[in-house]
Amino acid sequence: MDGGVVTFIIAILIVAVFIFIAILLTGKRGYHFNIEVYQTKFLAIENRLKQDNPATFMTTIIEADKLLDKALVEMGVPGRTMGDRLKRSGDKFEDINAVWRVHKLRNAIAHETDLEIGYKQALNALTIYKQALKDLGAI
Repeated sequence: MDGGVVTFIIAILIVAVFIFIAILLTGKRGYHFNIEVYQTKFLAIENRLKQDNPATFMTTIIEADKLLDKALVEMGVPGRTMGDRLKRSGDKFEDINAVWRVHKLRNAIAHETDLEIGYKQALNALTIYKQALKDLGAI
C-alpha cells in the first residue's frame, strides 16, 4: 500500500474516534421534543394561574416543576430525583441558579404546611420554568 493511502486511512480513523468521543460526551443534546405537546401543557398551566385565586399559586408551580422534570427524564438525564437531574444538567440552562430557586420553592410548597406565596412570586416562577423548557428545546 502506498504511504499516502495509509496516512489517509489513519487520519480518517482518528477523526472518527474524535467524533465518537464528542458524541459520548455531549449525551443526548440532539433530542427532539414534541414541542406542540409541551407548549400546550405549559400554556394550560399558565392559564390556571389566577390572580384572584391563591390556591392556583402553588399548584401551578408544582405542575410546571413536574413538566420540567418530565422533559429532563425524556432527554435521558440520569438521576433518581429532579434535584439529581438538575445537578447533571446545569450546562443546559441559561440560568441554572434561577431553576434551582424555583425547584427549591416547589419543594417548600410540598413540605411546608404554613408557606404562603403571592401571585407575583408564582408568575415569576412560571417565567423561569418557561425559560428552562425553552433552554432544553421543549417549547
